Amino acid sequence: MLQGKTIIVTGAASGIGATTAALVASQGAKVICVDINKPAQVVGEFIQADLSDKASIDRLVAALPRGAHGLANIAGLPPTRPAEAVVTVNLVGLKYLTNQLVPKLADGASIVNLASLAGLGWPDAKESIQASVNLDFGDVPAFCKAHEIAGARSYFFSKEALIVWTMQNRWTWRDRGIRMNAVSPGPVETPILKDFLETLGARAEEDMRTMDRPGRPNDIAPVVAFLLSDGAAWIRGTNIPTDGGMYSNVLCQMHGF
Repeated sequence: MLQGKTIIVTGAASGIGATTAALVASQGAKVICVDINKPAQVVGEFIQADLSDKASIDRLVAALPRGAHGLANIAGLPPTRPAEAVVTVNLVGLKYLTNQLVPKLADGASIVNLASLAGLGWPDAKESIQASVNLDFGDVPAFCKAHEIAGARSYFFSKEALIVWTMQNRWTWRDRGIRMNAVSPGPVETPILKDFLETLGARAEEDMRTMDRPGRPNDIAPVVAFLLSDGAAWIRGTNIPTDGGMYSNVLCQMHGF
């Protein structure tokens, strides 16, 4: 499916990122792994970068080759990290990397953003999402204070804004055939699952009862790989819940079914 393509995967040192890197490599892609930490087993090429740092992202973009066919934005911080760091990495750094890299991507390239079921409440966050449109690295502390983004709210907000940004940019690069989509996992057995459940407490436990089991990285990676492939060429601006049915459960409850 990805034979001969060059795919960039951020957050490739662990969890969904590591599994995605291995999967796309098995499908014939040349993989460039990006992470602040070096993977225990590097798949393809590795470039170290800190997505909370603008200068580090600039160096990363300069080091990446021209003509990559896909970018999987999987790197992210859990809700137990400081709110400003979560918003910076999960949203500001991700958007900056993507926008800086687009001119170097191949025509027809695919961008896939790892969002989350935590972002499903985006319709109720319109004001703060609109205010974040031009948010820069140095503006994050003041923004979080002004919009009362603290604790676990930082994770929810970062994913809400990411889903909206994905939808808004469905046709931004249409003249070059570059498309963007998102994947929203529910709770997944990754290094941040424990942090996520501890932060959300009883709410997470209640949601988990609707599932037969938590997700696994190998449940999510194939969906990312599909969206990176030519088979998804006519899917644009879509957010695919990949959550064992949890999103459907939430919708049924929300609408009284």
